[in-house]
Amino acid sequence: MRTVSRVSARQFPFARILVQTGLNRDTVKPQHEGRYTKEFLAGWGTMDFNGHMGNTAYLNLAADVRMAFFAEHGFPPTEFRRLAIGPVVKKEEIEYFREIGLHEKATVTYAVLAMSPDGSRFIIENEIWTASGERAAVVRSTGGWLDLRARKLIAPPAELRAVFERVPKAPDFVELPNPTKRHD
Repeated sequence: MRTVSRVSARQFPFARILVQTGLNRDTVKPQHEGRYTKEFLAGWGTMDFNGHMGNTAYLNLAADVRMAFFAEHGFPPTEFRRLAIGPVVKKEEIEYFREIGLHEKATVTYAVLAMSPDGSRFIIENEIWTASGERAAVVRSTGGWLDLRARKLIAPPAELRAVFERVPKAPDFVELPNPTKRHD
C-alpha cells in the first residue's frame, strides 16, 4: 500500500506537491537499475556508541554519492568553487531499516524524486543497502542551489543544470513548480 505525505509549504514553500513514499520500504528488494550507485566500506569513523553506523554517517554517505555523481559527469568540486555555487539542503529525512556494522559493505543509490523546470529546487533520494541486499536506510533531501556570494537561492547555470538533468529520475518523478519569489 502506498502512502502519500504532503511536503510542508511552511517548511519549504516552493514544494507544494505530493511526494510518494511508502511501499513497506524495509522489505523492498534492491532496485539499483537506473539509479546511480556507489559502494562503500563502513569504517571506524562512521560507527556510533552502539557499534553500528551512526546517523550522521548516512547523511555523509548520501552527500558523498551526490558529489561523486557530479565529479564523474564533468562537474567536479573545483567547478562549484569557481562558480561560487553549492547545493543547499532545506530539509533532510532519514528512515532506518537495518544496521550496518564495522567493515560491512554498503551500496548507496542516488535519484531525483522531484525538480522544478528550471532546476532550482529539488527533492532527491539516496537509498543505503546492506551487502546482503537489505535496505538499511533512505535519505530524502529537499534543497536548491545557493549563490555563495549573494547568499540566495538561484537556478543553476546551464553547465550545472545539464549535469543535474543527468541524475536518474525515480519512476514516480514529479515536477515541482518554479519558485515565484525568493525563499529565504
